[in-house]
Amino acid sequence: MSDQDKVLRRSRSDRVVAGVCGGLGEFFGIRPFWFRLGFFILAIPGGLPGILPYVICWMVIPKS
Repeated sequence: MSDQDKVLRRSRSDRVVAGVCGGLGEFFGIRPFWFRLGFFILAIPGGLPGILPYVICWMVIPKS
């Protein structure tokens, strides 16, 4: 699959909650761990800065 054929979708196989981080990892070609870590770090100061973007991605990114 070439870079132009990539489509951002939530992962069905690499998922912990909704597959958002797995889908982002597949799309950008990096391990989903880094996205999970980023959302976790953003959630530490009170939750909203990390949870809100995750929920928005969950609603906007279609399931594969």
